[in-house]
Amino acid sequence: MTGVPFADGLQATRWPRGLRPAGPAEAGFDPGRLERAFGLLEAEIAAGQLPGAVAVIARDGAVAAHRALGWAAVHPARRPMAPDTLFDLASLTKVMATLPAVLLLIDRGEIRLDDPLHLFFPEYRGEGREEIRIRHLLTHTAGFPPGSPVLREPAGSRAERIARLASVPLQAPPGSRIIYSDLGFILLGELVAKVSGQPLDRFVREQVHRPLGLVHAGYLPSGDRARSAAATEYRERLGRHQCGEVHDENATALGGVAGHAGLFATAPEVAAYGQMWLEGGAGVLSPAAVAAATRDQTPHLPGQEHRGLGWIVAREDSAGLSCGDLFSPGSFGHTGFTGTSLWIDPHRRLVVALLTNRVHFGRTDHILRLRPRFHNAVAAAVIR
Repeated sequence: MTGVPFADGLQATRWPRGLRPAGPAEAGFDPGRLERAFGLLEAEIAAGQLPGAVAVIARDGAVAAHRALGWAAVHPARRPMAPDTLFDLASLTKVMATLPAVLLLIDRGEIRLDDPLHLFFPEYRGEGREEIRIRHLLTHTAGFPPGSPVLREPAGSRAERIARLASVPLQAPPGSRIIYSDLGFILLGELVAKVSGQPLDRFVREQVHRPLGLVHAGYLPSGDRARSAAATEYRERLGRHQCGEVHDENATALGGVAGHAGLFATAPEVAAYGQMWLEGGAGVLSPAAVAAATRDQTPHLPGQEHRGLGWIVAREDSAGLSCGDLFSPGSFGHTGFTGTSLWIDPHRRLVVALLTNRVHFGRTDHILRLRPRFHNAVAAAVIR
């Protein structure tokens, strides 16, 4: 190694439901080729481009590798990354919390994809808003802009802050364009609470994460788990780097629990969640919901990034995806701004959870090239 801290968690980890320790050969990887993937992470850390990373790579539930490299924190003091380090998942919250919660409500017949948003939020009328459907929120085709500062205006309760979103102008007619937007998933999180009668965090914990055996996944970590989390960005208002507290400003304005960001989890838990999708819902979601969420729901829309329900879906003509060039068409995944990602290749029965704290070094775009190179090396290591 090159002075980069390293820890192997394969055998020591208490694996959540659906995963078991195996090793590269048993999981169907060429061990030498798989080492190249981790070598890419090590090189980025050694070069000072990335603080640290934890990755879990599994096929059919057999975990080929679970590695922690680099630093959970560099500022104000160095702290090595551990296999069970907790990460702020950022936008992975969309697919690991809000998406399964919405799909559960669909499975139970409580809502449908083509329900209009104004059925639950009557203020969404006028200037085309009455055409917004639940389907549009899940596929980022509602026409909302990527974000808005209205949630962060100083005064107001949570309900008042959410109500301000109805004043945000649409950038496109609903259903006409893919515009990746936090706003739609914020509203979906509020929808889950409204329909289920439970706050989003409690519903997700009880109905999704607990059945999967995810004990650390959740919002608002506290105590030692928060203090030992992967540190994120320096904040002028705090005069320090954040650690164990949500990075996203809109999620912060909503108290740390939101549909678009705020979830924390470990790499083994993210991988176990991905495995649930490979297993057709594994008794949490229906196979029908999994199939609907992971097929291209936007084939008629321009652009090379296509959307399932929540997920990015790879197609033959996809380019520039964070899963790289070698994942199969039909693969699906998502990323988070803090440096996290989860990709699932159903053809290879492959799950790759790559969690980094790249924003600890600032908002550079270096990871945009690292992610696809890492996933290319992983896919190239599959030999059977």
